[in-house]
Amino acid sequence: MTKSYLLEIGVEELPAKYVKDTLKQLNDKFSSTLENQRLNFDEIKVYSTPRRLTTIITGLDEGQEDLSEDVKGPSKKISFDEDGNPSKALLGFMRGQNVELKDIFTLEKNGEEYVYAKVLKKGQSTEDIISQVVPDIIKSINFPKSMRWGGKNIRFARPIRWIVSLLDDKIVKFDLEGIPVSNTTKGHRFLGQKSVEIHSVDSYMDLLKENYVLVNQEERKEIIKYGAERLAKEKGGKLIQDEDLLDEVTNLVEYPTPLIGRIKDEYLNLPKDVVVTPMKEHQRYFPVVDDKNRLLPYFITIRNGNDEYIDTVAKGNEKVLGARLEDAKFFYEDDISKPLEDYVDRLKDIVFQEKLGTLYDKTIRIQKLSEKIGGYLEIGEETEKNLQRASYLAKADLVTKMVTEFTELQGKLGMEYATISEENEIVSLAIFEQYLPRFSGDKLPTTTAGAILSIADKLDSIVGLFAINIQPTGSQDPFGLRRSALGIINIILDKKLNISLSELVDFALYIYADEMGLAFDYNKVKSEINNFFMGRIKSMFSDMKIRYDIIEAVLSSETDDIYDMKIKAEKINEWLMNEDLSEVLLVFNRVSTLALNTDSSEVMRDLLTEEGIHLYDSYNNIEERVLGLIEKKEYDKALDTIVTLKGPIDNFLDNVMVMVDDEALRNNRLGLLRKIYDTMMLVCDLSKIVNK
Repeated sequence: MTKSYLLEIGVEELPAKYVKDTLKQLNDKFSSTLENQRLNFDEIKVYSTPRRLTTIITGLDEGQEDLSEDVKGPSKKISFDEDGNPSKALLGFMRGQNVELKDIFTLEKNGEEYVYAKVLKKGQSTEDIISQVVPDIIKSINFPKSMRWGGKNIRFARPIRWIVSLLDDKIVKFDLEGIPVSNTTKGHRFLGQKSVEIHSVDSYMDLLKENYVLVNQEERKEIIKYGAERLAKEKGGKLIQDEDLLDEVTNLVEYPTPLIGRIKDEYLNLPKDVVVTPMKEHQRYFPVVDDKNRLLPYFITIRNGNDEYIDTVAKGNEKVLGARLEDAKFFYEDDISKPLEDYVDRLKDIVFQEKLGTLYDKTIRIQKLSEKIGGYLEIGEETEKNLQRASYLAKADLVTKMVTEFTELQGKLGMEYATISEENEIVSLAIFEQYLPRFSGDKLPTTTAGAILSIADKLDSIVGLFAINIQPTGSQDPFGLRRSALGIINIILDKKLNISLSELVDFALYIYADEMGLAFDYNKVKSEINNFFMGRIKSMFSDMKIRYDIIEAVLSSETDDIYDMKIKAEKINEWLMNEDLSEVLLVFNRVSTLALNTDSSEVMRDLLTEEGIHLYDSYNNIEERVLGLIEKKEYDKALDTIVTLKGPIDNFLDNVMVMVDDEALRNNRLGLLRKIYDTMMLVCDLSKIVNK
C-alpha cells in the first residue's frame, strides 16, 4: 500500500521573484534524494503562496526494499590459517559486517582470490527516511539573498515560522533548530483561522481553501487572468499582455479577487509609458487598452481577499494610483519645460563608476567610439550627423525627474523628450535604441545610428569595467556584461556589419588609457576582453547547431570579424556534411604541425626538389582564385579549391624530408608549407576539424 507525504514550509511573505526557482529546487532535491534512498514514488507536486512552500509526494513505498550486497574483504591467503581456520583479519571483517562464516565466499579479482561477505541491509521505513532527509533538503535551498533570524544558524529567504510534515495522517517529526513541526498550518492572514489542523494529506488543499488560501499557484493564476480579462472586456478593452506581471501578482496573493478601477481622463494625455510604468512597476496594476492599444481610463488590480466591500477597495486603489500619476504628471511637465540638450551638462554631477568618471565622461567616450565605428563602416554624411547628435544626447534623460523616479523608462523618455525638443526622428529613435536588446529575445535597433550607438555604449562599459578588474564571475554579473556582449554580437549579425572587434576594443582601451589616464595592463585586459567575447560567440554558434570543432576551427582563423565568423561557420558546417574529407583533414593536419615551426612564408623556388616545385607551382596556380573566393565570402568554394592541393602535398611530404639539418633547405621547405597554412587560415584551421 502506497503513501502520500506533505511538507509545508510556513514563512513570512516570500519575494515573488524567488518562487519559481525555489519550487524547481524543491522538486529536484526531493526527486534526487528519494532516488538515492531507493524509495519509489509516483509523483512530486510543488506549490506556493506568499506564506508557504508546499511539496506533496504521492505513491510512496512504505519503505526501502532489503538490499543484498557483496562486500569485499581481505585476500584469501591472509584470511585462513594452515588448518583452514579463520584468521584474525577475517574474524575482524566478519564482525564489522555482522556476518557468520557461512556468509563468506571467495571470488577472484585481478588474478588474486579475495573473501566476500553477502550482507543483507534491512530497508528503512519511509517515515524514518523522511525524518532524516527533509531537514537537509530545507537547509540546502538557495536564494539570491537569504537571512538568519532568532539566533538560528539556518539561512532562508524569510523566517520559517511553522512546518507541516504529514505521512498520510501521521506527523513525521524532525528537528530544524526548534522550528515547530506538526500538522498545524495557518489560513489567510486576515480571513482565515490562525490555526488549521490538517488531519490527512488528502484534506490539505480543501481545508486551506475553506480558510481563503488557494495553494495551487496555477489555479490562482487562472482566476487572475480570466477575471481580469472579463473585467477589461466589460469596458470594451483588453489587457496589455505581460506574463511576468501576471506571475508576480500570482505570487503576491493567496486568495485573488480581480477588481477594476478608473483613471482620471487628464492623465491619459500623458505619454503611454508615463502612465503605464507607475501602474505596473509600482502598483502591480494591469493597464487596459482598446483594439489599437490606446490606453483606456481603467486599470485592474488583484485584491488578496474576497469580494466584500469591493467598491471601497477600488476607490482606495484609485486614490493611490491618482497620487502616483499626479507625481508623474508633475515630473513630466517639469522635464519638458526645457530642451533635452539642457540636461547634458548636468551629467557631470552623476558618477557612472568611481574609477570610470561621470556620465558626462561616458557621453564623450560614446561620441568618440560612435564616430570611430561610423568611419569604419563608411556611413553616409546624414547618418553621421544623426549619430553625432544622438550620441551627444544619449544619456541626457538620465538626469530628468521622470527617469530618476522610474529608471526603467531610460531611453524611452529620452526618445520622447528628444521628439518634443524637435530633434529629428532618427536621432530620437537612436536614443531609445542604444539600450536594445534589453533582454534575451528583445528587438534589435532598426536604424544604423541606433545600432552603432548601442554597440558603442555597451562596448564602453565592457572595456571600462574589465580595465578596473570588474568582470563576470560564475553566476555573478551585476553590470550585465554578458548581456551587453551578446547584444553587440546580435546587432553585428543582424545588421551584417563587417567590423574588426579587436580594433574597436583597441580604440576603446586607448580612450581610457590616453585620454582619461586610467592605469591598467593593456595587453592583459585586451586579451581578457577578446576571450570574453569569444566565449559568448562560441555559445551562440553552439546554439545555432554548429559543430564544436567547426567553431574552434573558425575562431582560430585569421579574423575577428564576428559576421564573417558566422558566414564561415555556416559554410564550413554545410561543406563538411557533403564530403568524406577524412584523408584531406589528415593531410592538412600534417601541414599545420610542420608549418608552425616557422613564421616565415618566403620560398626560393630553386632550392626546392622536384616534388617541392610541383607543390609550389600548384599553390601559385590556385592562390589568386582562393583569395578571390575569400573576398566574396564563398568559403566553401575556397576550401574546395584548397583541397585540390592534397595530391601535391602528399607527394611532397611522402618523398621529401622537411626537417633536415641544412638550415636553408629546412626553412625553405617550412616556408612553402607556411604559405599554404596561412592561406588555409584565412578560411579556418582545418587541423581543428575532427574526422567523423
